[in-house]
Amino acid sequence: MLPMIALPAAAVFLSLSQLPWASWGMASMALHLSQSGDMIFYVLPFLFALGVAMGLTGNAGSAGMAALSGMFIYTAVTGSYSGLEIQPTVLIGVLIGIMAGYSYERFKEFKLPEYIQFFGGPRFVPLFVSFMSVAFSIIMIQIAPAVQDGMLLLGQSVESAGGFGVFLFGFVYRILVVFGLHHLVSHAFWFQIGSYETETGSLVFGDLPRFFAGDPAAGAYMGGMYPIMMFALPAIALAIIQEAREDLKPKIRRTFLSAALSSFLTGVTEPVEFAFMFVAPFLYVVHAALSGVVMWVTYELGIRHGFSFSGGAFDYIINLHLSTNGLLLIPIGLAAGVLYYVLFRWAIRRFRLPTPGREEGSQLDEWAGDIPYRAPLILQAIGGKENIIQMEACITRLRLKLVSDKQLDINALRGLGAAGVIRLGGGNVQVVFGTFSELIREEMVKVLKRDLARVLFSSPVQGRMMPLTEVPDEIFAAKLVGEGVAFMPDRGEVVAPVQGQVINLYPTKHAIGIRTPEGLDVLLHIGIDTSQLQGEGFSSYVEVGDEVVPGQLLIRFDLLAVREQCKSLATPMIITNPDRVRSWSFAPFKGVKKGQASVMSVVLEESNGGGERR
Repeated sequence: MLPMIALPAAAVFLSLSQLPWASWGMASMALHLSQSGDMIFYVLPFLFALGVAMGLTGNAGSAGMAALSGMFIYTAVTGSYSGLEIQPTVLIGVLIGIMAGYSYERFKEFKLPEYIQFFGGPRFVPLFVSFMSVAFSIIMIQIAPAVQDGMLLLGQSVESAGGFGVFLFGFVYRILVVFGLHHLVSHAFWFQIGSYETETGSLVFGDLPRFFAGDPAAGAYMGGMYPIMMFALPAIALAIIQEAREDLKPKIRRTFLSAALSSFLTGVTEPVEFAFMFVAPFLYVVHAALSGVVMWVTYELGIRHGFSFSGGAFDYIINLHLSTNGLLLIPIGLAAGVLYYVLFRWAIRRFRLPTPGREEGSQLDEWAGDIPYRAPLILQAIGGKENIIQMEACITRLRLKLVSDKQLDINALRGLGAAGVIRLGGGNVQVVFGTFSELIREEMVKVLKRDLARVLFSSPVQGRMMPLTEVPDEIFAAKLVGEGVAFMPDRGEVVAPVQGQVINLYPTKHAIGIRTPEGLDVLLHIGIDTSQLQGEGFSSYVEVGDEVVPGQLLIRFDLLAVREQCKSLATPMIITNPDRVRSWSFAPFKGVKKGQASVMSVVLEESNGGGERR
């Protein structure tokens, strides 16, 4: 996705070049802007080579350098061959980027004799890729005519399918969004299939470059997305808002109006789609089919429109001057919006779908700028540093390669704002965080690099997590005993929130103390004024001196008796020696499962060298 970020700039430049600069006394400005936009499309293969190489290697500079070197070599070698004009394409950029990325992974620790070790390790990668690019270029000279003829034939075959082919593209594209694989089909159609010969005689491949090169037939595989992204998905968001419970409607309204606006303006649809994708898969299939139908209708009406990034209002307005019958997309979009709104309100009500705001449906959370505080909690929820092999982010999701996806705590990830979690097998996992995904990845990388002494806490009960200040007890609420959080349990079981040793178990069994290996003293106090029960209804499953691990059963208690006979069920989890803690991170205060990871994280004070922390 990194190369795609440059395309909106190209679209803006080409749009601005259409303004009457000559009448404003700046005639040359139109040419400058037009050339700037055209140049971005010209170097697009180079950008893809760089982006793919960097993406495969965690932004390794030597891999990016190797990819660019390979592209320059390919362009020089193929361009010098007389008798055949070969132009670099996005496909070539992707192939050379893949070659550079895998070469880096293969040779980043490559060792040579000491006297020539300067060329070893990562520095060997550009050298190796350069030689491979020469060989690849020579091979391409031999097979390029056949490849080019094949691409032309493929484009003709796809075009012969007409509107039905456009329908299949729209349907398959939307289905693949579930797995994050929609770029596989979209990039083939947008950057490879179909050709157009420009006024200069050069061939342009793909629906997207052809559209911006002035091909009147281009835009068939993009125009039909505008009604879906600008109108249909916001209509779904509105339906979800209207069907939410009245007490939850204000929060759902804030969240989904933001998601609807994101879809309308930028074409980012996953935050809305993941709100119903897992609770009503059949409804998502209907959505995919309707998307294909809308694209078919726009094709048959002769509508051709394109975008540089996605089918949102920004792209619609910027690129309208290049479209054919582009204004028709507005009434089509309005009709699609009404259809979607009526369909989804009926389906949510008829099948009692647990969409957000109704029950424990999938969540979209308000981040409010606290990403740095959630990053360590998210890291714990995916199994910690040791469970991560590779971590990247696209526009809306974290893409992870894990040692074991069984270590994922999906409830914790949802509580931390994930709209959905997708297991693809082989340790490959995608966590949908919407447009915050890249920022989350950056903060997680910072956490991994800092490698601070950190203690992570799981939920000791099932129920609702709440701030300590809301506990109906002046001592706990004023944090006189210590700092932490509290829970309102809805089941009578308490489990260990952290690894450690039981150092205190009150005779009445309503409270228990655990000391972690890092020296933190953690107190769990079940309810308020529960000592008066004299242990009646409480059963302990550990003793002082026992070693415990997160999730291990500590105490069972009679929930109804505590609720009826005591002041409150509120159960504080506090650190009684908070002077050892440098900083605190808390998950959103909402419902939690027993043993759910990532409810609280603390960073310890640095060691003073004498074995103690300061």
